[in-house]
Amino acid sequence: MTALPRIEINGHPATAEELARPAVVNYGHFTVMQVRGGRTRGMDLHLARLDAAGNVLFGAGIDAVLVRDRIRHALGDTPDAGVRVSVFWPAGDDAPSIMVVVRPPDDPPSSPQSLQTAIYQRPVPQVKHAGTFGQIYYGRRAERAGFDDALLVDADGVISEGSVTNLGCYDGGSVIWPDAPALDGITMQLLEQALPARGVPSRRGPVRIADLESCEAVFVTNSRGVAAVGRVNELRLPVSEEFMKTVTEAYESVPWDLI
Repeated sequence: MTALPRIEINGHPATAEELARPAVVNYGHFTVMQVRGGRTRGMDLHLARLDAAGNVLFGAGIDAVLVRDRIRHALGDTPDAGVRVSVFWPAGDDAPSIMVVVRPPDDPPSSPQSLQTAIYQRPVPQVKHAGTFGQIYYGRRAERAGFDDALLVDADGVISEGSVTNLGCYDGGSVIWPDAPALDGITMQLLEQALPARGVPSRRGPVRIADLESCEAVFVTNSRGVAAVGRVNELRLPVSEEFMKTVTEAYESVPWDLI
């Protein structure tokens, strides 16, 4: 089994020259997934994300069959991994390049998360794009202050998303996802589909920091899975083990797709 991390570009080990292109011109888009036994959840959503982002950034989508082939080749004999698929288009090339990074697998946090708010709005938020300086800056600032991550809000305290997560709020009847400019995460989309079968519908609506106090549970989602939120700034939030069990079971009920 080849050591991790491993980086391939267009189906072969990345060369220094090839890596210099995205390093110097930080323009592109990507998606991140967890792979177990050569399968991942929401593969169709990952492919749709890459295709839509390619049209926004480059005016051209991307071949889903080619993406799957590149991922399988990069995985090789590695059954379990964290995989990042990045797309960039070097000047002068006739087609975009697909870079696949294979890392050790990640699991969701085992303890409730603490979030520090930051007034920041990602540019072109519907795209999971490279060049995420603001997200990294505020995320690290939050960590230095003793929090797990940043929560992005506007000047009025309206929540959009975490630096690398989506936020869900349970009001006792349904999950509310912030109706604000943000990336529709793959795990969030899968939960929107899976939770109703467990009696928990989802809806979009404005969510403010002040609203969190009245929620029965708050949680975050990303490619690693789901995790409860126990604190935002100095506000302590209830952690419902029963509800988080429901959310986790809903997510785990999503079938694994063969790559």
